[in-house]
Amino acid sequence: MYIKLRVLTESKKEEIEKINEDTLRVYVKEPAEMNMANNKILELMRKYFNTNNIRLVSGHHSPSKIISVD
Repeated sequence: MYIKLRVLTESKKEEIEKINEDTLRVYVKEPAEMNMANNKILELMRKYFNTNNIRLVSGHHSPSKIISVD
C-alpha cells in the first residue's frame, strides 16, 4: 500500500494528521538536513502503522513523499 505524506519540518510538535484515505500530514521537530527528518518520519510511521516494513519510495529531498507500507 502506498501512502502520500506532506511533511512539515522544524515544527514545535510531532504529530500525524489524516487528511484523507491515502494522505497524511506529518509534523516533525527535526530539520530537513542530513536525512534527520526522513529518519524521524520513518520512525513515526512504524509506530503509526505498527509494522517495520515501511520504506521511503519517493520524495527524499521534497516535503511531499510517498512511503510503501507492507
